[in-house]
Order: sequence, then structure tokens, then C-alpha cells
Amino acid sequence: MLKLAVDTGGTFTDLAIANPDGGALGFWKTLSDAKAPGKSVLAGVEGLQRSCDFALSDVSQVIVATTVATNAILERSGGPVGLITTRGFRDVAIIGRGKRHDTYDLLLSKPKPLTERRYIAQISERMSHTGEVLERLGVEELPQILSMIRHFGIQSVAVCLLHAYANPAHEEWIGQWLSEHAPDLDVSLSSDVSPRHREYERVCTTLANAYVRPTVRRFLDDLSHSLTERGFAGEMLVMQSDGGLIAPDVAARYPVRIIESGPAAGVLMCAQLAQQRGLARALTFDMGGTTAKLGAVQDGEPAVTTTFEVDGVNLRQWSGLPLNISAVELIEIGAGGGSIAAARLGTLEVGPKSAGADPGPVAYRRGGTQTTLTDANLALGYLDPDHFAGGRMGLDEVAAREAIRRDVAEPLNLDVDAAAWGVHTVANASMERAMRSMSIERGRDPRDYVLIAFGGAGPLHATTLARALGIPQVIVPYGAGVGSAVGLLAANSKFTVSVTRTLLLASGDAAQAQEMALIFSDLEQRCQGQLGAVQPGEKLIWRRHAYGRYRGQGFQLRIEVPLGAPSRQSASDLIERFHRAYHDTYGYARADERIEVTDWFLTAEVVRDESHDTPVVPTRPTPMNTRHAPAMRKVRLSRTGDAQLCRVVRRDELVEQEVVFGPLLVVDDETTVLVLAGDAVTREAGGDLVITVGDDE
Repeated sequence: MLKLAVDTGGTFTDLAIANPDGGALGFWKTLSDAKAPGKSVLAGVEGLQRSCDFALSDVSQVIVATTVATNAILERSGGPVGLITTRGFRDVAIIGRGKRHDTYDLLLSKPKPLTERRYIAQISERMSHTGEVLERLGVEELPQILSMIRHFGIQSVAVCLLHAYANPAHEEWIGQWLSEHAPDLDVSLSSDVSPRHREYERVCTTLANAYVRPTVRRFLDDLSHSLTERGFAGEMLVMQSDGGLIAPDVAARYPVRIIESGPAAGVLMCAQLAQQRGLARALTFDMGGTTAKLGAVQDGEPAVTTTFEVDGVNLRQWSGLPLNISAVELIEIGAGGGSIAAARLGTLEVGPKSAGADPGPVAYRRGGTQTTLTDANLALGYLDPDHFAGGRMGLDEVAAREAIRRDVAEPLNLDVDAAAWGVHTVANASMERAMRSMSIERGRDPRDYVLIAFGGAGPLHATTLARALGIPQVIVPYGAGVGSAVGLLAANSKFTVSVTRTLLLASGDAAQAQEMALIFSDLEQRCQGQLGAVQPGEKLIWRRHAYGRYRGQGFQLRIEVPLGAPSRQSASDLIERFHRAYHDTYGYARADERIEVTDWFLTAEVVRDESHDTPVVPTRPTPMNTRHAPAMRKVRLSRTGDAQLCRVVRRDELVEQEVVFGPLLVVDDETTVLVLAGDAVTREAGGDLVITVGDDE
């Protein structure tokens, strides 16, 4: 039986098909339909079937990553969502934080909430931060609240009461009442979705879950039904933002968990590659048609954060909507092949708006009229107009150059080639800034890292970025053009739960050890049943961690919590771990300060025994499209000077382990790799390209 991986994004939908042992059989790339992403998936499946000759009845598992939830939030395309909250706290979602993400911007706008004030209902009740009932629930107010919900045509409701993380009784009562009196409503409870402190973050997370829930449920239901109609009878799984897989019904209940599912899968692919190569540190660079995503791998594992911001502004912390979810640490910017370029006020802007797949870049011949980065890369000679996407899509270079002339060259008094170079350079500058934010600004020296590049456009820009940051080596994996789909093949089922319980650690406290035991017992009960039964050849791995701080501080640091029954020594162990983590982060620790732990996490992961022993890709890859690209092509490689002839080869034409020097273009059916002058590239046995980055000469 086969495994099929699907990553449907903003511009392209990527697919990979694999044997049970993980060996990839083939890849496919097709344009996405933002209005009907399920149709894009089915079109991609049909194309992959024609290429690899398989039936859906031969597929035992379909693994899906999607930007459906992300797009709904970014585009605000969901329907009206209601919010029920404690009386007196109606405006938490509207006011947000007091902290400004840009102190000196007099025209600063706060993140736009996912609901409107008129959709927010208040109910009488009050809990203390310890879970004590201070005021009973005003159950008699619920019929009026339901009337308001019906009046506005609301289909999805978030319930977020004050301190519900400490005692969920009132929220659960409201949820039960709504299920009995309005069974057609989607209801998200904060005590179920995000039982953690910080009121604004909890409100945003629960609202986001309610906002995207109808959209995600429709997408998953329609896709499952369509695949079943075509003969699929196996298991479908969905990628979460933290790199773990969950069942579709769990994803439909907690859709906020899949906000970053596609990018997470790509970083997971990089992590597995780092493990196989013994790389301790790697930066990841994923560039597609709409966005560029940058991540990090530490000690073979993706860097993960427990608070993620969506719809941020200009890489500024606090500028987006905060979500209390475990997510692969990523910086995402509006820089992709479809990023629109235009001259404004005598300067050149590229992105963040994208032409997407419909109408797409001018060169796609799908009705696009605005210049994009893809048009510029085509005009510079980086893309073969007759070989794009394995020859399945032809590109119109004449139309692309005309658009560049009209939108950029003439307004800025440049020739077309200089204007195209400007678009390419400005896009690189945006990505370089984002990469500096992911590396240098977060304590990572890029000179100590390897850059792993993937996505349809990533390998074309990777060596330029590596040179700018002093990164010594770039790896372009086999299948890089569909890297997120390949990453799905390596994913395991995983589920993480968390809760806020503040403990002021005291060494040797037996009562505190019992409280820790109760916390993890409750978390384990919440995990049970979410992953399904463990199959033969699989094992269930548990991991614990917590977040602590010195008493009086406002933010926490992660500390690992050992498995096993908590004992009198557990608090002492956590105190020592926290001091060590604090010293590693800030260069000093305060042994005289008391430590309190606020948030507790438990992760259950189903691990396949052979998952780390079998490579994702075959040792001798076979190209899907055997038509050869031209041996030489005119390419512009610098700001000054004319275009020069550059050698063009297919990846499989490179002799294994032979060192080839740039300038060189290496083409796949799904991506193009640019090797600059001074760089050296080697194709390894598995098909990966390893590029040693030289200097500007």
C-alpha cells in the first residue's frame, strides 16, 4: 500500500507518493484554487496518477497540510463569529494589549479582531484565578444571548469566561446548554481549546478556532468524500502547526492547531534531513508562490514555540493576533514568486501582496496584469519558459518583459533588464532581513548553520541569501520543489495538551509533588483518545515540559520535566533546570530568587520504529519528465554587465560526488537551483544538492 502526501497552499498544491518504507515514487505540482482548494487537491491527485500509474485504492494513508485556516484569517473570509464572555470583559478582544508594537508610529493600527463588538455577548458569572466560584452563572440570560446569535446569522460561537482555565464548570454548562438548544451551532470553549492564563491570548485563540471551524470542517469533509468516491478506503490524517498528525475529526474540532500546517511539514522535512546528516544546526528557507517562511532546526529537532502570532506587521512582535498553540517557530513574509512589484513615489516595492494562482504572474497567461517576482526571474533568464513545472506550463517571456517595462522600468527610468534585476534584489533584501530576524536577532550565528532551501522558488534565491549572511553551505534536498509534501511523509501522529496551574516551587514539598502528579494525570486523560490506537510496529512516546519564571517576572522560559511519578525531589530538579536555562539564555541566574511554574505541557507521539532508519527519498531518483532543458542560457547574474551564457543541467545529469562550479542552473520539474560564480555544487547519492558557498568573486 502507498502513502500520499498533499500540501495545498496559496499558489501551488504539492503532492508526493511513497512506498510504505518511505521511498518516494513521484512528485506533482499544480496550481491552487483559492476558492475551492479541494478541487486543486483532486486535480493534483489525477496528475500524479497519470505520472506514477497508481489507483487510490492502493493508497493506505492520505496526509494533508493546508493553508485553508490561515487564508481564512488573513483574508477575513470567514462568516460572523460570536463571543460569549464574562460581564465586564466584553472589550478584551477589541482593546488587546496595552503594549505598542511600534512605539513611534503615530498612525499605528492594532490587529483587527476576528469578531465585531456587536457579536459579543456578556453573561453574569465570576471565577477567581484559583477556580473558586465568586458569582453563579446567569443561566437565565442564555435564551436572550441565543436570540442575539440567531439575529446576526452566526454559525460559530466562542465561549471565553474569566479564569475558565482554573475551573471550566461555567463554560462547560454553557456548551452543554447550546448543544441542546442550538445543535447546529459550532461552539468552541476556551477551557477546551486553550486552558491557559493571559486573557487576551486565550480570547484570540478561542475566537480563531471558532472563526475557521466551519471552513476547515467543510474542506475536510468535502475532500474525504471526494477521495472516497474515487476509491480511497484508507486513513486520512492532517498536519498540525507543531509538525504532528491528527485525525480529521480532531482537526475539525481544533482547527486553530493547523494554522501553520504546510510550513510545519517543510521544517519537519529539514529536521529529518539534519538528523540523517548529523547536522546540529540548520536554518530552513521555504519560498513558494505567495510567501517565504524561515525556520530553524536545533539538535535535529524543529524549534517550537507555544505562542504564535498570525497576521503580523513588518516582523514586529506583538503586531499580530496571538494564538496559544504549539507551532514550529517560523517567520513568514509576503515574498514569493507571485509577489507584486510596482514603482511608488520613485521607489520599488515588491510584495507583500501576491497575484497568487488566479490570475497569477503575467507570464502564466492566466489573465494576470501586474508584474511579479516570477516575471522578473523569467526576464533575467533564471526560468526556462518551455520547461516550467516540468514543461506542463509554458511561460510568456514577451508579456512578462512588457509588464516590467510598464510597471517598473518606465516609472523609474530604467531599462527592462535593470528593472527586473531591481525586483529580484528587493525581494532578496526582504528575505535577508527576515533571515537575520530568525537567526542573529534570536541568538543564532548564521555562520554556524547550514541553510536548507526548498519550495518552488526557494532554491533560486538561497545561495544569494546564504552569501549575504555568511552561511557556508546550502542543501537543496531531492524533491525540494514539493518539500512540504515530502515532509508530510516523515510525520508522526502527535497531540499536545496544556494547562495553567501556578506553583511556587519549594524543595522537598510532598504536597507539591502530589499536585504535579494530578496536573499530569489530568493532561494524560485529555490526550487519551485523540491519537487513536497504537498499531503494531509503533510505540507511544510521552514528553513533558513546563514554563517557569522568577517570581514577579512577566514572561517564562521552557524547562523539560522528566517522566515518571513526581517526588519530593521533583521541585528541586525543576529549580536547577530553570536556573540553568535562564543562565543559558541571559548569561546569568539568580539563585536567591524563588521560581514559579505557570504552564504545564504534555505531548503524546506515536513513533514508528523504522521512521529514523529509512530515508524519505530513494537513493537513485528518477525524474518524472525526461525532456532536457537547453544546455546553455543567457542569464543576468550581477547588477552591472550584460547577461552571460550560463550552463543549465537537470539534477539527474550531475555525476554523483563530482564537484561542479558555478555559475550554473540546476533544474527539476518542480524548482530551479541557482549556483553562483564562486560556489561549488555536488549531487549526493540520494539526489540532494550540497552547495559550498563562495565569495562575491
